[in-house]
Formats: sequence, structure tokens, C-alpha cells
Amino acid sequence: MKIRYDFEVNASAEALFALTQDYALRARWDPLTKEAYLVDASEPCAGALVRCTAHNGLSMDTVYVSYKPNAVAAVKLVKGPYVFDQFAGGWQFREISPNRTMVRFSYHLTTKPKWLSWLLTPVLGYQFKRETRKRIRALTDYAEQHYAAKA
Repeated sequence: MKIRYDFEVNASAEALFALTQDYALRARWDPLTKEAYLVDASEPCAGALVRCTAHNGLSMDTVYVSYKPNAVAAVKLVKGPYVFDQFAGGWQFREISPNRTMVRFSYHLTTKPKWLSWLLTPVLGYQFKRETRKRIRALTDYAEQHYAAKA
């Protein structure tokens, strides 16, 4: 199942990218994440392993497959809750103006067991869509409060 949201934020691409990839700040704005940290690197980069734990206690380990500052961060699942067969996510940032950015969150997920995936994938996808909409609102609110250009 593919999930994609495009939205605009009154903040620079540089500030938004940095905010979304700063694991010390993630729990401050992200309502899904209780804890997030780099496992085997001091800074995000392609190949770095990240562990995220949700408020419900479920954790997933992802690895960066792409990391281009101020533009793209993409990860894929390497270890996580049993129900995920595959998971990948990408966040893209495109500057509209120096203080306004188009952001795209995109995710791809499938569930297991395979024989039940036809039912579980849409159910998990629905939940993930709800959580992503909350994340978008929270990111937008936090970024615009802390990083938007002051008139």
C-alpha cells in the first residue's frame, strides 16, 4: 500500500529537513514517536541505522537508503513489529520560497502473514494514514512556531 501526503509549511527547507532528522527533537513534535535515536552513527547519513519507538511500545529499526540534506531522507525497515512484511518511507523537501517549503511524506507498506495481507495491509494502512495526518499537523505547528520567518 502506498501512502503519500503533500503539504506546505511556512519554514525553510533547511530548517524543516534539520528538524525532521534531529532525533533529540523528534519526540517534541512527533506525536507517534516516544523515542528515536541513531544506533550506529553520530549523524544521519546513508547507511545509518535508526531505532524509533512509538508511544504504544512498538519499535522499528530502519536504515537510511538516501540522505540528501535539505532535500530527501528515505529509509527502509530492517527490523520491526512482526506485522510488517515491508516498510519504506521518504520525506522530500522542495523550497517554494526562502521561507516556504513543499513537503512530501510517502510510505510503502505491506503486512504479513502473506495469506492475510489482503486484509491486514489496508487496516494497518488506515491507521498509518491517521498517524501521518497527526504528524503533519504537529510538524507544521512546531516548525511554524519555531522556524517561520518573523514579519
